[in-house]
Amino acid sequence: MHTKLTFTIRETAEALGIGRNLCYQQVKAGTIPAIRTGKRLLVPRKALEKLLEDPKSFTSPGESM
Repeated sequence: MHTKLTFTIRETAEALGIGRNLCYQQVKAGTIPAIRTGKRLLVPRKALEKLLEDPKSFTSPGESM
């Protein structure tokens, strides 16, 4: 079985349970690391796993959990 190394913004948003627009905002803010390949933004699987392991790394400065 082939495991994807990167996820699209839509796949990332679905995995995190957030909207696509919020996902784009978090990428722009640097909260979610992404790689730009041409016009596409891809989120590395390892970075997504880290966010899921450490939810505090996903909290925006003015937001509390």
